[in-house]
Amino acid sequence: MIVFKTFLKVLNKCKTPIIMYTVFLLFFSVFNMRTSGSSLSFVASKPDILIINEDEEAGITESLVKYLEKNSNIIEIDEDEDAIRDALFYRDVNCIIYIPENFRKDFLDKKNPEVRIKSTGDYQASLAELLLERYLKTANSYNETVGSEEELLKMLDATLSKQVDTELASKLDTGSLEKAGFYYNFTNYCILAGSIYVICLILSSFKNEGIRKRTMVSSMDYKAYNRKLLLSNSLFAAAMWLFYVILSFPLLGKIMFTRHGLVYIVNSFIFSFCALTIAFLIGNLVEEKNAINGIVNVIALGSSFLCGAFVPMEWLPAAVLKIAHILPSYWYIKTNEMMKGIETVNMETMKPVFINMAVILGFSLLFITAANVISAKKRRLG
Repeated sequence: MIVFKTFLKVLNKCKTPIIMYTVFLLFFSVFNMRTSGSSLSFVASKPDILIINEDEEAGITESLVKYLEKNSNIIEIDEDEDAIRDALFYRDVNCIIYIPENFRKDFLDKKNPEVRIKSTGDYQASLAELLLERYLKTANSYNETVGSEEELLKMLDATLSKQVDTELASKLDTGSLEKAGFYYNFTNYCILAGSIYVICLILSSFKNEGIRKRTMVSSMDYKAYNRKLLLSNSLFAAAMWLFYVILSFPLLGKIMFTRHGLVYIVNSFIFSFCALTIAFLIGNLVEEKNAINGIVNVIALGSSFLCGAFVPMEWLPAAVLKIAHILPSYWYIKTNEMMKGIETVNMETMKPVFINMAVILGFSLLFITAANVISAKKRRLG
């Protein structure tokens, strides 16, 4: 009880850093909400094209122009070469289609007239090229078998007017999961920094010469002493974790009431325990309070940058991610990233997630063991 009361007195002096890390988390989370959008609908986009028709607008030529008008946005630009080049350069159009002179006559004579294209090379330009290719291939196919242009146009119209309904097979709310992933990834820094800073300050206070000597001459062995300190620090870590979880509900909304939200919560709890053990180990190693700020920057900031808390994992070099494997933060953030793509949460899909959590618990056991060994050696030396 004496250990716990002392712990609470020291903890009361550490309110400022906890408030500071919470403000950081709130600021970046709200900023992310404003810059991210969610959508479950699919909207087909149309390319912006310019048609330069050097043929008469009749028959197959007229049909081609109408097909392109129906499936794209037609942009009107002066047919001046400089204006055309500027339109492409400034992305006013994605594609320019040149229908050559005598296109209709040459097509019906099966001469395969060339329809030239100038494009920006982006995905919208590729879509315009696919539209043109679809029309010409279909028209050429029918032109080999039909006997008149009128029959050809009827068959073309019947074929090309058919539309395919697009339905999303996945009902995954990717927008909400992106926001949840960002929030819980950023808590990596808040939990690590808060735990290390506060717990190391608390443990350094217990290393006061008078307190240390009274502890050494008491009947309490170092394992019981460490257990009481670890339990007291666990209450702080649990309170900090619970606060961040409660905060996530109003920020992230209904996604937190799903199975995905539950996995984010459990994963953050396991990581919070691991952060506690890291802080407990460092607290047993560090003697000087002045060194704590530097340690927070190295471990909390370093882990966050290397493991994808601030920069998405897919943007990090492969060599950096290989190094990150030796850090608990990597396995925590990896689970958060995996949850964005898991549509159905069940035992089969969660196997990789359970492995990641087991690795974090393995790190925790290692840190506790190391802290006990170091504490025992220091007591013998003292």
